[in-house]
Amino acid sequence: MSKADEVREGVSLTNLDQELFVDAGVTKRDLVDYFDAVSDRLLPVLRDRPLSVMRVLRGQDAFMQKNLPKYTPEWVPRAKLWAESSQRTVTYGLCNDRRTLLWFGNQRAVELHPALTRVEPVGQTDLIMDLDPPEGADFSVAVAAARLVRQALADVGLAGALKTSGSKGVHVFVPLVPGLSFEDVAAATRAVGARAERIDPELATTAFIREDRHGKVFLDSTRAGGATVAAVYSPRIRPGAPVSFPVRWADADDVKPADFTVKTAIGLLGSADPWAEELPEPQELPADLVAEGHTIPVARVAAMHEGKRRARARRESGESE
Repeated sequence: MSKADEVREGVSLTNLDQELFVDAGVTKRDLVDYFDAVSDRLLPVLRDRPLSVMRVLRGQDAFMQKNLPKYTPEWVPRAKLWAESSQRTVTYGLCNDRRTLLWFGNQRAVELHPALTRVEPVGQTDLIMDLDPPEGADFSVAVAAARLVRQALADVGLAGALKTSGSKGVHVFVPLVPGLSFEDVAAATRAVGARAERIDPELATTAFIREDRHGKVFLDSTRAGGATVAAVYSPRIRPGAPVSFPVRWADADDVKPADFTVKTAIGLLGSADPWAEELPEPQELPADLVAEGHTIPVARVAAMHEGKRRARARRESGESE
């Protein structure tokens, strides 16, 4: 066994001294060590959730993997689920223990994207708002938009926790009681987005078509059903290997995404688990929020129809010139 290889928790770890990806500034060993150090905080947010991962193999572009590869050890927990998008059964991994987490690290699975639902009981267990600031905007505008979401939630008696996305935006998580239908959670998410937009339409927008956002923060309310999101504490495939990190609402003005990386996060955490501390208890969805959401068109569908309408208008305009 070379110095770049070792065995940990029965998992053979190989090529540990290779750079993780271009501009990462960290090695595969750094990734595995990071996963190991935060495993007690990361595993609870992954447990029993179908897991998609972003892998980056040496010399290749990053790719999303949902189906476990055929060589996956038999001890890795898994769940077979029907995927509507691809019309096939997908065998997802369930990252329920340290051994499995280390195995994913050895597979160069840098980003961990658990589903917003658990295997049992069936139904969505989180409402999430993904806030994406416009190109070139300061991180502070994403924080300001997150506060609009927080206010919209508070107005109906809900509370959420805040984390950096690990990229340029933020996520607001609202834990829900188990067993809610995907349709009702999706509706409530649309309503939260619409209410946050109404608080300050100059700052934030729910416009799904990029050209309609006009430099505003995008309140993405489409994360529902079979959607996934980068887990808290998950690294991201970005320069410097940033990680998605919990942020206390009171501290949100004093941080930036680059503060939290594979190299810095462990020291910042110490023995604490700020996500567990900040995350509210599971909540019921208010009926009026769900009802309002069911009156709001599904963004992707509405955008598709609008895109077709605009294309048709351009064609007709060109024909008449």
